[in-house]
Amino acid sequence: MEVQVAPLRAWDDFFPGSDRFALPDLKDISKWNNRVVSNLLYYQTNYLMVAAALVSIVGFLSPLNMVIGGTVVVLVFLGFVWMSHNKDILRKMKKQYPTTFVVAIMLSSYFLISYLGDVMVFMFGITLPLLLMFVHASLRLRNIQNKLQNKMEGIGLKKTPMGIILDALEQQEDSINKIADYISKVKE
Repeated sequence: MEVQVAPLRAWDDFFPGSDRFALPDLKDISKWNNRVVSNLLYYQTNYLMVAAALVSIVGFLSPLNMVIGGTVVVLVFLGFVWMSHNKDILRKMKKQYPTTFVVAIMLSSYFLISYLGDVMVFMFGITLPLLLMFVHASLRLRNIQNKLQNKMEGIGLKKTPMGIILDALEQQEDSINKIADYISKVKE
């Protein structure tokens, strides 16, 4: 299946008034996780634009340290994903506690970067965009269009870069993955 870039959502939809934002229900982690995953999929191009702007600013100020920091984070992420596919205990942790898994990746990256380069580049160039994405995805309420687009992504009608990353973090629902597998077999 070909990877498609999600459309850029209107900025007034992405960051409307306070009526479309609410604190998540901290008692229901699965509902909160569902909101975050849905918003990450729906607003992924907007998040990419915001992250690219922040990375560009930091990269302009300190290009070598930004390259080192980005390389370390990507390698640590790939290493954690690889290990989680080969170790059942890590796979279970990644599926049950995705935030803990991402925090472990970021902390590991932080310690490696502290030996290799400038920690402030890591904090502002890599961690800040991720934190902004997580906060927005946690607080932004979903709408009907958001839910519809996510169902299309989930059943395999569309495949986007964020969908691939969330699959690597095993944050897609199992039943939706079964449907997507079935659809891909029927297409063949």
